[in-house]
Amino acid sequence: MTTAMAQPQTSRDACAILFVDDEPRACKWFARLFADEFTVLTAGGADEALQMLREGEPAIAVLLTDYRMPGRDGLALLRAAQREHRQVVRLLASAYADKDLAVAAINEGRVLRILEKPFDEAQVREALRDALASYREREREHSLIEGRAAAMRETLGFLAHELNTPLATVLGYMEALKDRYRVPGPDAPPGVACIAENRPGDALTMIEAAARRALYTLSLVATFVQSARDAYPGAAPTPLRASRLVSALLDEYPFEDDERAWVSADVAADFELPGSRDLLYLALCTLTKNALIALRGGAQPSLRITLERSAQGGTPQAAIHFTDNGPGIAPGILARLTHEPVTTRAGQGGSGMGLLFCRRVVQSMGGLIEVRSELGRGTSVTLIFKPDEHLEGAKA
Repeated sequence: MTTAMAQPQTSRDACAILFVDDEPRACKWFARLFADEFTVLTAGGADEALQMLREGEPAIAVLLTDYRMPGRDGLALLRAAQREHRQVVRLLASAYADKDLAVAAINEGRVLRILEKPFDEAQVREALRDALASYREREREHSLIEGRAAAMRETLGFLAHELNTPLATVLGYMEALKDRYRVPGPDAPPGVACIAENRPGDALTMIEAAARRALYTLSLVATFVQSARDAYPGAAPTPLRASRLVSALLDEYPFEDDERAWVSADVAADFELPGSRDLLYLALCTLTKNALIALRGGAQPSLRITLERSAQGGTPQAAIHFTDNGPGIAPGILARLTHEPVTTRAGQGGSGMGLLFCRRVVQSMGGLIEVRSELGRGTSVTLIFKPDEHLEGAKA
């Protein structure tokens, strides 16, 4: 193997060109001629080339192989590369180019171009540039797809966790109503069910509470469905105002008993959010749930949701604040809260994944999340969004 390397300008420029030819002189000529612009590796046959592709050091972006070689020819090498190294852009060189070879190379080896020998330096250089550009575009698309898939997996896991509590509550209410069902007496009018109540209105309260949780569950499922649709390439997110998202949260969240009275909102400083509704809605639901759980049992519980729009150094900035007057968070836990799955309520089924999910959602939109708390003095969670044209337009 002969290796000739030019100085890479970026990390992506380190992706190598692998030239395969059973003629050592041809390999030396190719490496010497094109090393001024590309990282060039050479191999004397198909087996050696496949071994280099499998080793992957340095990363090979483009495979250019001669057709006529002893043992496995260039077309066999291209077919193997198509099966085992689909990300590599493939080119074929041949002094015997004809229609049948071209068709076979395109259909079986999926080549980008066929280059005739003897090489024209300018044409080969242009073909290598095009091949590298094609490789980088594939890498960008692959990275986007992997990112979407990772986000979908994370969202699905988080959704399953979030659905568990309301569904378990609905099931509990239904089991309670079933246990309290009594067979109507012989004098009962037709179509009337008998439910024993511990207190007047118990049955209706359970039905209403189950209905609220069912609606909340449906909203979470709808959110996930929209997230799945948005994951497809080319999907355009619908513009979203922060005030509308907070209003949806207050309308749809399944508050327990008098919890809704604990929550107030100030949405006067409205702005357009730099992301889609689905993941942000899940994040806001998570922060609301965490705050309400912390407030239970406290005196005069309060959760304040505030929108803020300000300028830092002349640049607009937007934020959503969740501020409660709960018991606060111990410093040791607070320091780890947004970086690892730590929870203050493990005994109640808490996993610590909720705040991590919120952090990743906001970070995916170029923002950040801040948590401030003092024991006995409440907690404040702030979602800060990066300045962009949406936030500039929100001033109007």
